[in-house]
Amino acid sequence: MEIKPGVQVVDKNGKIVGSVNHLARDGWSGEIKKFIVNRKAPDNNLFFAPDDVLEATDTTIKLKIASAEK
Repeated sequence: MEIKPGVQVVDKNGKIVGSVNHLARDGWSGEIKKFIVNRKAPDNNLFFAPDDVLEATDTTIKLKIASAEK
């Protein structure tokens, strides 16, 4: 799964939570450890791991959880 910055992120119910702004990689292996979605106040930024992804396409990432659960 190759997820790039700018991809839209939705929760399991289809609610848009933002778009990927940054990728956090392991310093040794280069493996992606976290995806970061910067969100506007009062919402906190969202951090999720590759294991949190239910589906991924070139334009959308669908998470395994609802945004209220995160």
